[in-house]
Amino acid sequence: MHIHILGICGTFMGGIAALAKETGHKVTGCDANVYPPMSTQLEALGIELIEGFDSTQLSLKPDMFVIGNVVSRGNPLMEAILNRGPPYTSGPAWLAEHVLNGRWVLSVAGTHGKTTTSSMLAWILEHAGYTPGFLIGGIPQDFNLSARLGQTHNSQNYFVIEADEYDTAFFDKRSKFVHYRSRTAILNNLEFDHADIFPDLEAIETQFHHLVRTLPGNGLIVSNGADKNLERVLAKGARTPIERFGESQHWRGSPANADGSFEVICDGKSQGVLVWNQLGEHNRQNALAAIAAARHAGIQPATSIAALAKFKGVKRRMEIRGTANGITVYDDFAHHPTAIQTTIAGLRKQVGNARILAVLEPRSNTMKQGVWRDSLAASLSDADLVFCYTANLGWDAAAALAPLGEKLSTRDQLPDLIDSITQTTNQGDHILIMSNGGFGGIHSKLLTQLGAGGFPPFERHGAVITNELIDKLKDDEYKK
Repeated sequence: MHIHILGICGTFMGGIAALAKETGHKVTGCDANVYPPMSTQLEALGIELIEGFDSTQLSLKPDMFVIGNVVSRGNPLMEAILNRGPPYTSGPAWLAEHVLNGRWVLSVAGTHGKTTTSSMLAWILEHAGYTPGFLIGGIPQDFNLSARLGQTHNSQNYFVIEADEYDTAFFDKRSKFVHYRSRTAILNNLEFDHADIFPDLEAIETQFHHLVRTLPGNGLIVSNGADKNLERVLAKGARTPIERFGESQHWRGSPANADGSFEVICDGKSQGVLVWNQLGEHNRQNALAAIAAARHAGIQPATSIAALAKFKGVKRRMEIRGTANGITVYDDFAHHPTAIQTTIAGLRKQVGNARILAVLEPRSNTMKQGVWRDSLAASLSDADLVFCYTANLGWDAAAALAPLGEKLSTRDQLPDLIDSITQTTNQGDHILIMSNGGFGGIHSKLLTQLGAGGFPPFERHGAVITNELIDKLKDDEYKK
């Protein structure tokens, strides 16, 4: 089959392109922004890329046009497809039919933690010898790629997918995750987000309820028992067994020790102690969810604990980008007040009384609309200094963050922001940069200005999506 992908340069659609190519299909694609490293990586897979959405691409005569949700009515190629009538489908629908069909799909849904928890779960399956397939909206450092087909092992063919609640396509406004035919589903948490798509929290809860309704009776829901929004979703009805994680739940962890280790407890019985390098309470909860889901797939908790002890984490999730003159620069994808607060809290636990300089780009569509402006200051309060990049905002960040007092600095020009940070830093500081985009390459620019220190650029390993590529993606998390 020849498929032509519209919007191929997004994380999700690029992953589909790689999986389709690995499956043996002929793949071509187009997008409005075709440039390295995405162009070089997809072309290295033998995928022809076309700049733009010109209607002449109909002459390629593919067996199927696969439409990314970046495409809307008025797009010239899409209008030509609708007028001429060749077959077309959405990315999630194509994935479900041609990759996920017949496989044991383990999906990870939630407002926060999808990428990390998916990476943990895929690594547990890999460590156990199952060679799972996966499609993740980031790069697990244990794999150095974001998508692969995987292999059948002992008659099981597992596939881990980051199950996004974003809409499917302009012609299918259901969330992507309803297409995936999951057998095991992790529900990490549920808060209002994606204000460009959903009018309110209730609309998102409806989509999560649709996901729950697609799960089989022999499946498993692993849900955050402390999340009242998820509890409302489950109260609408579920025909699938549910195991909850969190404090006083079926799966819980002991309080973390000074080194971050903790005991994994199921039904009141110890399953072992996880000693690892991941930070924060949110990662402890992510681990519990992954261990519970893996057990449903036949992997004993002791094996999962051993796997997570070696888990390297995910690029752009509290990742050290470099050091210069005793100052450490971190990169994190946090772009929601809850994620911002938990990320800072995790770093605070690690660095103690050392100064944390939080640098925020409110870049997501929800942030740009000012949905979270009233709760943003509280989420940043544990940082010693806060720097906010205010370019292209439709609301007054300085006014919204005024409760932070003298620790706040706002700038609408990137060079001014970098100057402001470097003029304030001291040896031993920790600079935490939070954005769901590339932030203008601030990480390397800041390290250079701090003293030309830092680590070399990330190596490329022939991955579907590299860290550098994710920096260049122009849309929200996993959007295309």
